[in-house]
Amino acid sequence: MAAASNAIEGKLALITGASGGIGAACARALYLKNVNLALTYSSSEDKIRALEEELWALRNNHSPNALNPVVSTHRVDVGSADDLHRLFKSIRELHGQDGPDILVSNAGYGKRIPDIADISTEEFDYTISINLRAAFILSKLSIPHMAAQRWGRIIFVSSLAAHGGGINGCHYAASKAGLHGLMKNLATKHAKDGITVNDVAPAMIGETGMLPDEKSVEGTAGDVRNIPVGRLGTPREVANVVTMFCQTGYLTGQSVLLSGGLK
Repeated sequence: MAAASNAIEGKLALITGASGGIGAACARALYLKNVNLALTYSSSEDKIRALEEELWALRNNHSPNALNPVVSTHRVDVGSADDLHRLFKSIRELHGQDGPDILVSNAGYGKRIPDIADISTEEFDYTISINLRAAFILSKLSIPHMAAQRWGRIIFVSSLAAHGGGINGCHYAASKAGLHGLMKNLATKHAKDGITVNDVAPAMIGETGMLPDEKSVEGTAGDVRNIPVGRLGTPREVANVVTMFCQTGYLTGQSVLLSGGLK
């Protein structure tokens, strides 16, 4: 019988879209678990540098040697396969391993266009490329290293939209539902390799680029008056679920709906 192995200290986590919101919250949470980090961003270099400084301050505020994770940052267009292959080359050079032990595929895109008549084919294709195709390529590049060491965690950041809800259009829903199907298939195929695959499906998470505050969803299905708990969620709460996935190797093939009771 395989022994339980849930220790994540010293592991390497690749987090895409880490310059703010959910990605940055995941970086903070895993850093505090002594996890090494490879963080990607697309354009907000000032934000990723601020996050680096914040993580450095976390290290200095703890007792000596309590925190000493390695952090690297990488400018990446996740819609470019070439960029993603270059990212893995950089990971080999900077972290000395062929891929991450933990993949948090978080970088996403969602232009709010509710009506299918207003969604161009180009908008549909771009949304699928960023939200689904990138997760496929990242998983394809990550799994060989994880399988070789018989330990890996893959976490997709999905959405309530994957379950038929949310305030966006069908292009966004299709991209996130595709993530859910990808997760289910990979979880079934790679459990034997010691790799778990899950997704967190948030809804109405504030302090993010897509949804900065309560005012931005007033009058929509996501209005806080429609959320049973009566408030927006926080990026830290999403990071709590991601951390739980990392530390719970008996959990795979599951989607956790983090929506404050919203359906």
